[in-house]
Amino acid sequence: MECVVRQYLEYLKVQKNYSEHTILSYSTDLGGFLYYLQRQSISSFDRVSKTVLRNYIAELFNAGYESSSIARKIATLKSFFKYLKKQGIITINPAALLSAPRRAKKLPAVLDEHSMMLLLQQPDRTTLGGKRDAAILELFYSSGIRLSELIQLNVGDIDFREGVLKVYGKGKKERIVPVGSKAIDAVCEYLSHRKLESKMNLSHNDPLFVTVHGKRLYPQAVQAIVRKYIARVSEIHKKSPHVLRHTFATHLLNRGADLRAVKELLGHESISTTQVYTHVAAEQLKQVYRKAHPKA
Repeated sequence: MECVVRQYLEYLKVQKNYSEHTILSYSTDLGGFLYYLQRQSISSFDRVSKTVLRNYIAELFNAGYESSSIARKIATLKSFFKYLKKQGIITINPAALLSAPRRAKKLPAVLDEHSMMLLLQQPDRTTLGGKRDAAILELFYSSGIRLSELIQLNVGDIDFREGVLKVYGKGKKERIVPVGSKAIDAVCEYLSHRKLESKMNLSHNDPLFVTVHGKRLYPQAVQAIVRKYIARVSEIHKKSPHVLRHTFATHLLNRGADLRAVKELLGHESISTTQVYTHVAAEQLKQVYRKAHPKA
């Protein structure tokens, strides 16, 4: 059965163009499921019934997994068994009618405009490291791109004259994103200082953001950078790069941006994904009202 799982993960990589992070999640979910089957003495996928799957899901609930985690594992199982059916490995898909638990709606964490402006002032822009950090923060807030999209950027992906950025989103889909002048200036400053210190010209294929050793910046490093600066200006629990993406979208909507335009900027497949930010904007308005209105 492990061999079939490996074939499926390869299919996701080659045929579906899934990211390494997504494939790792699928691999983890299916590894846990295989361990469950092993404990139940089930040695082939054609012996997996709806009852087996429901018992597995019940075990996850009893183990204290959150509804969001269980929903993801169910999505993995549905995708995997659909693949098995398509490949003729099983004749009946036991996961076809599985339904995910209802998730509690959580509004994404965002920074207000004052905190965001303070955040952008935090890096020491007299040093190469500070210029890099400033450029990263400015670019996140100016474009709303994902962490995975930022670390993939090369020097040639940013058009300084036109003020646009070429990014590769989920499924390696390319999109063009406008970038503000403040972010363009911050990136220019960083690259100029980097070029001066390294005494080397930068080519279009060089990574846009690098470590002190000149290697492409990796996710954990960017997460640490963003976490450090958010902690200086806010006490919100989440301090990830995605907070800046949420903040980008919320501030646009607060200032009257069209929801469909924000959807395109974020690279969302569905407008329903973007609509969560309208709830965030409404909640912020309620908070302002409660604080300011004498009869609230």
